Amino acid sequence: MTDQRGGQLLRPEVSSTRATFLELFFDLVFVFALTRVSLRLVDGAGDSAAGLAAEIVRTGVLFLALWLLWTITVWVTSRYEPERSVIQFVVVGSMFGAMVMAVALPGAFEERALPFVLAYLAVMIGRPSVVAVALRRHPRRTVPLRLAAWAAVGAVPWLAGVFAPEQLRLPLWVLALAVDGTGLVLGWPLPRLGPARASGWLIAGEHLADRYQQIFLISLGESILVIGLTYSGMVFTADRAGAFTIAFLTTALLWRIYFHRAGHLLAEALRVARSPGRVGASVAATHLVIVVGVLSTAVGYELVIAHPYGRIDPAWLVFVVGGPAIFLLGRARFEYEIFGRVSWSRSGGLLALLLLAPALVLGSPMAAQAVVAVVLAGVALADAWRSRDRAPEMPASPLLHGEAGGGGGDFHPAP
Repeated sequence: MTDQRGGQLLRPEVSSTRATFLELFFDLVFVFALTRVSLRLVDGAGDSAAGLAAEIVRTGVLFLALWLLWTITVWVTSRYEPERSVIQFVVVGSMFGAMVMAVALPGAFEERALPFVLAYLAVMIGRPSVVAVALRRHPRRTVPLRLAAWAAVGAVPWLAGVFAPEQLRLPLWVLALAVDGTGLVLGWPLPRLGPARASGWLIAGEHLADRYQQIFLISLGESILVIGLTYSGMVFTADRAGAFTIAFLTTALLWRIYFHRAGHLLAEALRVARSPGRVGASVAATHLVIVVGVLSTAVGYELVIAHPYGRIDPAWLVFVVGGPAIFLLGRARFEYEIFGRVSWSRSGGLLALLLLAPALVLGSPMAAQAVVAVVLAGVALADAWRSRDRAPEMPASPLLHGEAGGGGGDFHPAP
């Protein structure tokens, strides 16, 4: 028999689809956390090519851990009623864990490895355990138990990486992330229970859209913070004022390109989707790429504002040009998810950045950033020209009409 008291934890159909103030409060930690990610990358930008590549991989591991914590929290509040005390408790607890991880992040591969890992594991194991207890004997209780079980398996390489020699830390943590990521992709399968894939989750699609748009805005907020803090900490010069202005304009262009048509229709696409969980899982991966692009671009801002002229370090182009290129790649995928096509302006802008990158090595950091801004402005203008005098489009992605369900084991489970 279904436990009705446990079932009250699930989000009812009449619940508001907008993010709650608690969720917006939770997001504040990630403005700070993303600045810590940028800080690690900026510190590694002066290394050799091999050293920078290694630092990008290390920072990527730490960022992905934060991303998993954030995105699973989003799915929890999209399926469970955020006004319930138990859900508020796990969200605030997740927030504190993310705060500890953010504080430890700059030294997470060095002396702060233990607090980073303990905070991560406390959330990834503790959160689903608390939800499972609160669900009592409700059938969906098996899903948070799956998450806790897989997180416990992943805890072995996470903790081993803390206490192993430093040269083994990275491979062990990559293995740990592989375990956590595999669980997410496969639906955390357990013996006799099978998987509970996200494609079968019954979630509040419009709420999910709201949250992924907000993490994009958070990443832009981190960019604004980087621009302001970097410029305010320097001696004011005309060169730096120019770099500051171009950085701000580039951020505004990223916002414009993201929200043009597809960005505004994400909530509608999830609302009409036959399987919101399937579309939501795809959109989650896309926004990971988009946010990585914005964060990388912000690292480029800091480098250019600090050193606007002189010969550019070729490694800096990984951020100055690579960040916007990654953003456009993610934005092209996002357009396909909403409309089932990719506009020529996206692919054209991406191709222009890749073709221009070798020539930008010959100029200054300021020149490289200005060229990137011109390319992005071209993409934004092409968008405006293409949509001029045309009626707004409706979502038309093939993802919206795929088969519902597909969860295996539990139909329409919730994390």
